[in-house]
Amino acid sequence: MFKIEGKIKNSLGRAGVLATSHGEIQTPAFVTVGTKATVKSLTPEQIKETGSQVVLANTYHLYLEPGEKIIKKAGGLHNFMNWQGPIMTDSGGFQAFSLGVAYGNKLSKFIGAESPAQKEIDEAYDEEKEKKAKITEDGVEFRSIIDGSKHFFTPEKSIQIQKDLGADIIFAFDECTSPHASKEYLQKAMERTHRWAQRCLIENSKLKIENSKLQTLFGIVQGGRYEDLRKESAKFIGSINFAGFGIGGSFIKEDMATAVRWVNEILPEEKPRHLLGVGEPVDLILGGENGCDTFDCVSATRMARNGTLYTSKGKINILNAKHKNDLKPVEENCKCYTCQNYTSAYVSHLFRSKEMLASTLASIHNLYFLNHFMSQIRQSILDGIFSKFKNKFLKAYLST
Repeated sequence: MFKIEGKIKNSLGRAGVLATSHGEIQTPAFVTVGTKATVKSLTPEQIKETGSQVVLANTYHLYLEPGEKIIKKAGGLHNFMNWQGPIMTDSGGFQAFSLGVAYGNKLSKFIGAESPAQKEIDEAYDEEKEKKAKITEDGVEFRSIIDGSKHFFTPEKSIQIQKDLGADIIFAFDECTSPHASKEYLQKAMERTHRWAQRCLIENSKLKIENSKLQTLFGIVQGGRYEDLRKESAKFIGSINFAGFGIGGSFIKEDMATAVRWVNEILPEEKPRHLLGVGEPVDLILGGENGCDTFDCVSATRMARNGTLYTSKGKINILNAKHKNDLKPVEENCKCYTCQNYTSAYVSHLFRSKEMLASTLASIHNLYFLNHFMSQIRQSILDGIFSKFKNKFLKAYLST
């Protein structure tokens, strides 16, 4: 399933090939997020033209609308959304966090400069507070974000839904946590995730007999920002029969690469590793250096729809006045459709005029930027010049 073709000297990073039933993924690779079986404002053909190799869809959202049975009847996600390349589906576990303790609060997966006060953290974890998701040992009770109806996800239910969706790579049901949570809570959540992982493996084995499609199941490592918990989780998840691994949960932003290294020093080298919900260029290059093979994040297209674009010299806001009269492309020498055909002034005009094409052109550019960037990282590993490439990129990208 996974073949390592090159390694970074004195590091955990590697370049490889991840084989799926819908084609190979050249790694390291960025996974384009199409939450509801669509990447907002783009057709599958446009997604492919950005260099995207693989798309990730969201189990929870597709379960609510249109429903996994409709997608199964259509022949699975590949047919339903007309994407014939590899597809991943997450487990719905992140919604246990975003609709639970994070709902209506400032909690995120990272501790950063704008962390909430301790009082807000305590209130978020107050079991009596009304939330749209509640966690029990058996699973997670959700309230639909569409109509408020109640639903219950168990590890088994998550696997059943993902089997119906028909993705190539599926993930075990886990409890995503906030780094603001106490160590005691993080440990309980990690241990619950471990028990759920075993239940997912059992359910997956049962359904393999009924489902002839080749699907591989990844287990998820948790443990928050604590080294001992991360290592404990990596040892446990790495010791059971998963085809690959996801690294999930919460980090201190500045120490993300260190936390990833703790985990990847322990996980089996011969199996692929996916870093969940991380996609900023600096994080991609540091995550790749420390042994991650694939990455997914909604930020590339979400920022694009708000006018924030990646360049080799850092991010720009296309709505800034200086771009209004700029008749050069967003990025000189960029080979994306947007930069090959339009000027910064035109893209800026589209955003100022609130034209739908603005989101399309900006999303094309951002996805192309990240996919091209990942191919450059891969080639630098194969050529044995990763450190040189990394230093040159970071110097330019962080210069502003």
